[in-house]
Amino acid sequence: MSFFPAPTITETTVFTRLPERFRDPRRTTWADANRQGKVIDSFLEGPSFDRDGNLYVTDIPYGRIFKISPVGEWTLVCEYDGWPNGLKIHQDGRIFITDYKRGIMLLDPQNGKIEAFLESAGSEGFKGVNDLVFSPAGDMYFTDQGQTGLQDPTGRVYKLDAAGNLTCLINTVPSPNGIVFDPKHNHLLIAVTRAQQIWRIPLGNGSIISKVGVFAQLHGGLGGPDGLALDDESNLYIAHTGFGSVWRLSRVGEPTQRYVSCEGISNTNLAFGGDDGRTLFITESETGSILQVRTPVKGLQMYSHS
Repeated sequence: MSFFPAPTITETTVFTRLPERFRDPRRTTWADANRQGKVIDSFLEGPSFDRDGNLYVTDIPYGRIFKISPVGEWTLVCEYDGWPNGLKIHQDGRIFITDYKRGIMLLDPQNGKIEAFLESAGSEGFKGVNDLVFSPAGDMYFTDQGQTGLQDPTGRVYKLDAAGNLTCLINTVPSPNGIVFDPKHNHLLIAVTRAQQIWRIPLGNGSIISKVGVFAQLHGGLGGPDGLALDDESNLYIAHTGFGSVWRLSRVGEPTQRYVSCEGISNTNLAFGGDDGRTLFITESETGSILQVRTPVKGLQMYSHS
């Protein structure tokens, strides 16, 4: 029995790959814990575009931040002792990074200097922050995933408002991962990886949260929903890692399109870019590649371009 028409299927193509000069496969502490001890040369995440059309990505196990030019040329911006995951560019040009090991970090793209911005919630350390997003008002929302899952549904979603006040919005999430803010509907959408779900968190009454619900239920697979992105019509794009696909859901959760990976199944995160904002760029972490695909609607304008 099918609840929806079959989504349209489109295959992605490779935009660029991590150059060989940056590849040195070896064991890492991060991969031992998160990739079953696999020897890897990178694990790309956190795609985000700056005003000049450069794509920034993180490399979690090696603490690296790369900048990729519009023609696919790679530059190492910084390398430090950390596990950087999500990356977003604030409207004032600052680059914020969710670092699993160190909390929220701040990167100066001009000199590659990185420094701590928010290392704890009060005196309590984070479980392991994962991804972040900014609202038009400059408020930061971020997920604190750690090793939570169905065995330990204590993942958290935080709000750091523009005045610097930190609030935990919810602390019962089994693996909160990707996060987007929809200004048209004033809600957050959260990828809940281990539950194979997208949760919807309505906003609007300060920091009081109620009526959190399931926006979409995915079918499963070897991973789960990871990075998220929105387009101008509030359609949601979900990087389904471990399945090799990106799903496009309508604003009411109907699956309308499936973008299939042309290589690898670790599609971890995604961001809109290109001259007209209608190209979706996807980090494929298993192969160290950036995939691309055209979409019918341009991406939601990020606040880095304000």
